[in-house]
Amino acid sequence: MKYLLLLLIPFTLFANLRYESNHNKELEVLESFDIESSFLHDPIMNEIRSKKIHVSKNRQFFSAMDKAYTFIPSIKSILNQNNIPQEFLYLSMAESNFKTKAYSLKKASGLWQFMPRTGASYKLEINSYVDERRDLIKATKAASKYLTSLHKRFGKWYLAAIAYNCGGSRLSRAIEKAGSDSLSVLLDSEKKYIPRESRNYIRKIVALALIGSDEQFLLKSEYDYLLNRANAYSIVTIKLSGGESLKRVASILKMPLEDLQELNRHLKYDFVPPYEKNYDVYIPYIKLAEFKRNYTPAKIKNIYKVHIVSNGDNLSYIGRLYGMPYKRIMDFNKLKNSKLKLKQKLIIPIGSTKKIKRRFHYMVKRGDSLGSIAQSHKISVKNLQHYNHIRGTLIKVGDRLKLYE
Repeated sequence: MKYLLLLLIPFTLFANLRYESNHNKELEVLESFDIESSFLHDPIMNEIRSKKIHVSKNRQFFSAMDKAYTFIPSIKSILNQNNIPQEFLYLSMAESNFKTKAYSLKKASGLWQFMPRTGASYKLEINSYVDERRDLIKATKAASKYLTSLHKRFGKWYLAAIAYNCGGSRLSRAIEKAGSDSLSVLLDSEKKYIPRESRNYIRKIVALALIGSDEQFLLKSEYDYLLNRANAYSIVTIKLSGGESLKRVASILKMPLEDLQELNRHLKYDFVPPYEKNYDVYIPYIKLAEFKRNYTPAKIKNIYKVHIVSNGDNLSYIGRLYGMPYKRIMDFNKLKNSKLKLKQKLIIPIGSTKKIKRRFHYMVKRGDSLGSIAQSHKISVKNLQHYNHIRGTLIKVGDRLKLYE
């Protein structure tokens, strides 16, 4: 019995040490959010944590971490540069489950689920070619600025997280009504100072952060490789000129196009926006040397423009506008017939990097004639007829006429 006790002592000590280590890490997680240690006993938070921690029943946590391993180090780095606790990585996870193309019914998009107006206020561009709310780096920088402003306003990180969900004004009213900014007070389910969604939101973020910091749990799971993998991979920014194809870059890097697209969901199409001299595209860091060694900017045969169909448009006119047979536009967009819908988007492969000058065109209005249009623009009727392939003088309201070659 004596010898048995001697043998058991190291194991007991190791178990206690491991428990202390995990407990200390849990306290560190709470401290990073400015939350008191008593929150470890919050029943709803622990219920969320328990559901997430059962790997056999719910692989969502691990699947999300596995898919995001390439860009997680970059997100952590940006948070660190802005003096934001790295545990806020899990705010992004709560928002989007690390899905780069996440889109909500409320029109929020990207890893950090920015609404269009909020995204625009942080200079995230949204146009026919890109939606930078889905940009891994630019959106994370924008989220960092937003969180920093919320923390400056409310003074505590858990309040910044709650405000990210329900809005600063809503939280301010809740604090004023409660007479306190204490988390235990704000989470009161009977008083309902903040919406139920927000009460569970902060709990979910903390639960995810606790799971992510539990090394012993990860070691016991089949996902133990995530402990090292997240630190071994990252992404890097490269600059590509307008019209460059992701397919060509993927081929040069010898990587699947789908993987490159996953890192560049801010591009709405598989090409860099036309007319851009340099635009940010992301590749895995481990591919950087290969990119530098093998990539040379080729003379782009085609750049691509998105034409949004407006009133009066038809394929024949669009073809003339961009100087190409309309059948090429049909083939490129896989159109079965020539019918177009208002606001329909057509991708136009243009053989030149010059912008189409809309001021060289005129839309026919009520009361116009070829003579009046020619006179007002100081050109001849004959040239108008020639440029627009018009044999007679008949024109219709809504027609677009080319004024100059």
